[in-house]
Parts: sequence; structure tokens; C-alpha cells
Amino acid sequence: MSDIIEVKDLAVPELDVFARLTEAQLRSRLEPEKGIFIAESPKVIQRALDAGCEPISLLMERRQIEGQASGILARCGSAPVYTASRELLAGLTGYQLTRGVLCAMRRPRLPQAEQLCAGARRIAVLEGIVDSTNLGAIFRSAAALGVDAVLTTPSCCDPLCRRAVRVSMGTVFQVPWAWLGADPSEWPQPGLERLQKLGFKTAAMALSDTALSIEDPRLMKEEKLAILLGTEGDGLAPRTIAGCDYTVRIPMAHNVDSLNVAAASAVAFWQLRAKSE
Repeated sequence: MSDIIEVKDLAVPELDVFARLTEAQLRSRLEPEKGIFIAESPKVIQRALDAGCEPISLLMERRQIEGQASGILARCGSAPVYTASRELLAGLTGYQLTRGVLCAMRRPRLPQAEQLCAGARRIAVLEGIVDSTNLGAIFRSAAALGVDAVLTTPSCCDPLCRRAVRVSMGTVFQVPWAWLGADPSEWPQPGLERLQKLGFKTAAMALSDTALSIEDPRLMKEEKLAILLGTEGDGLAPRTIAGCDYTVRIPMAHNVDSLNVAAASAVAFWQLRAKSE
């Protein structure tokens, strides 16, 4: 049974995790087994629990204890619950709580890319996606459109940062993902070589006059395809594009040159999805 703790002093250190620690401090790069992330809203927290994430503590409005959060509390064992009025908690976090519930959770141990991609037919590889909103939206599209796994290069923002988790609607816990390399020196090589050894053909989504249309039947016939998406603005690095098997673009109308990377990902995931046997 959770211990319900009424918050009266916003300065207590137990609340630091929800409002006063930075994303970098939460992530704890040097000791990943101690890393923490924050899940917001009952739906997102439920998906994290479904994925086996361990709750540490919760912060919520009083009315949520017997309301939307009651099912969550039943699953969180003895994790302490900090509660107060909506106004007081807004003073702590600096904004109105999303649906009134936050949960601090242990970061899951991530698999290696080779383990993650065993048996996968369609994967997304994200290079330098630094906008957490875009990253969360890409994960949501990946979940909805049948992508088997997502690999993030070392220059990407953290998929478990608060905004990415929220925008993904918790799908970051449903789509398997892993880092492809521990530091920038491991991308694009040997990262691309690792994908090729796993049997993937690589498709770089990029603007090029010589790029294949995303509707090209050769792409659809590939048994295992890795779809590469690049950073906002500049897109994939030239070295990355040069190392891929295909360069692919989405045909555009009305002189529009490109889509936002999150929108482009949805188009690519749908068009290049693996066909049923």
C-alpha cells in the first residue's frame, strides 16, 4: 500500500526529482543503473508500468488519489505518493500538472542494437534529432505504423526526457529502442556497418535530385530495411547519406521542399512498411 504524504513544504529534498533536478541529473550518464525518468498522466504511467518500469515515487493532486490515479496506485506497491492542492503543486513544478499525476521511475536497462534488431524487418534510425517534441512524435508514428524498433545515434536527445515521453503518449515504452553507439565517434561508422551485418539495407531520407522516390518498388521489396532520419533543418550528414544503400525522398507539390522530420517519419513508416507474407 502506498504511503500518502501531504506536501506542506515545497523545499523537501524528496520533491527535487519532480522539479529541481535537470534532465542530465536525472539521466545519470555515469551511473545509468541509478538513472530516473518522469512519466506524466495516467495513460503514460500505465504504459510504463506495462513495460516493466519500476516506480520510485508519485506526485499528484489530492483528487487523483481516488480518481484517475487509483488504478496506478494499486500497481505501485509501497512507492510513496506526495500530494497537495493543484495550486500548491503548480508552484512547485512551475506549471499545471498534466492530468494531475507525475511518476518518477527507474530507467530500464536497454538492450544492444544487435539484440534489439533480431527478427526485425523495419527499423528507424534517428540521427541528431534534438527536439524532444519531434522525437516523441516519431516514436508515436513508429508505434502506430508498425516499425519494429528505433535506434538513436549518440547525438539525439534522450527518448526518456520528460517532453519526449509525454509527446509520445507513452509509446516510447511500447516500441523497443536502443542507442546505436555510446559516443559520436561511433556514427556513422561503425554504426552503419553494424546495420549491414544485421542484414539491413539502409535508406537515407534526404533531399537529392538523384534520390529514389519513396514509392520506388525496389524499396518495397527489401526484406530488411533501416529508415534513416536526420536532424531538424540540416537533415542527415553527407557522410551518412554516402554510406547508405539508398537515398530516398518524398515527392512534394506546390514547391514545398520538405516536411518536418516528424511528419516525414510518418509518411516513410507507412509507405515503406513491411508487407505481409
